[in-house]
Amino acid sequence: MRILVVGINYAPDIVGVAKYTTELCEGLAAYGHELGVITAPPYYPDWRVPAVYRSRWYWSEALGDVAVTRVPIYVPEQPSGSRRLLHHASYLMSICPPLLSKVAFWRPDVVLAVAPSLLSASAAALAARMFGVKSWLHVQDFEVDAAFELGLLNKHSLRRAMLGFERLIIGAFDRVSTISPQMIQRLQQKGLKADRLRELRNWVDTTAIVPESSQTSFRTSLGLRSTDIVALYSGVMSNKQGLELVIQAAAATGDEHPEIQYVLCGNGPQKAKLVREAAGLGNVHFLDLQPVERLSELLSTANIHLLPQQTRAADLVMPSKLAGMLASGRPIIAMADAGTGIASEVMGAGLIVRPGDPRALADSVMALAGNDALRAELGTVARLRAEQKWDRLAIIKTFEHEFSMLSQSGEALREGAMARPAVAPRQRHSDAITAEAATASD
Repeated sequence: MRILVVGINYAPDIVGVAKYTTELCEGLAAYGHELGVITAPPYYPDWRVPAVYRSRWYWSEALGDVAVTRVPIYVPEQPSGSRRLLHHASYLMSICPPLLSKVAFWRPDVVLAVAPSLLSASAAALAARMFGVKSWLHVQDFEVDAAFELGLLNKHSLRRAMLGFERLIIGAFDRVSTISPQMIQRLQQKGLKADRLRELRNWVDTTAIVPESSQTSFRTSLGLRSTDIVALYSGVMSNKQGLELVIQAAAATGDEHPEIQYVLCGNGPQKAKLVREAAGLGNVHFLDLQPVERLSELLSTANIHLLPQQTRAADLVMPSKLAGMLASGRPIIAMADAGTGIASEVMGAGLIVRPGDPRALADSVMALAGNDALRAELGTVARLRAEQKWDRLAIIKTFEHEFSMLSQSGEALREGAMARPAVAPRQRHSDAITAEAATASD
């Protein structure tokens, strides 16, 4: 197949949506498919375009077996709600020329749009409809709902208009997927029928992220003792995460439990503020975003993983970092309400506490810090769950199968209606390609 992907984040960005879009494209290319990507320059999570990319306008490059087209985009230094809208609008305008050209002349079998950015997805759906190509939307988070629930935008009339626009965009795609059962339910509440929906979760490479000794070089560099209990958050530092709750929990446990040390690893627009809030707390440490090849070591540094969350963010997103936490074989403390997607994924592999409650978070950290056997038991369940439900090769293979079925349905409709002259079908790579071969090509 030929698959055209429209997504605002892609490699060399290595966190969040970029990681999964990149690995999906590379995985499909390893199965013999042709992949084209229309994306922005790297900028996330620092919200800053590297100097080497700033002087360019439109350009193309090959990353492995994937053909990548970069388009110019406005990147605000301080991503407020209104500036984020301008950010996404600039990407929408920039992608139109290469998108129309690719769909018209390269003729993909499927156009895949990744949300965020939902705004740019409208162009992908329209281009696919214009040229009789099947379209697919993959929802990584509900960015409209999140913008209002988290206070980035707050006008009631604007929310009503944006939700109406969201329904139009989502409804324009032949197929829509998302990453958890609860997010599937939310899409149904937005008017989509079940037969158009697919759950295709994010994944982890369980051969790359493995349980290791907690006595790592990160502990040495931070001056931590071998007996310290490390509670780790690793990921983007933005408004969604509620990381101020971790700082407040650290303040609550510092005097009573000096052996509990909190490590926050990552970058993002909230990092400077968090560093200021943690000033004077000797049990809070910061690390910059780490390269992929050190991720397993970083995650193994933890005795406990932290997944904080603001109360209003429930089921607007399934944090991609959760898969790596599980694969590392460490227990997780997740802030989530009962019945939410996060709670169901963490149950049995960690502790669930009320969102937005730093005292409850501190109490749970102390409970796990003082119980080696419980940490080991929960960590074992976490690793097993990663292997059973979050395996990278299995999920990408499912993507491939679903794309193939959608593409074939489009070909059947075109042939039945004699919509265009018949062309010889492209030779497909054998579905019998082994997992070992796919792994070797990563």
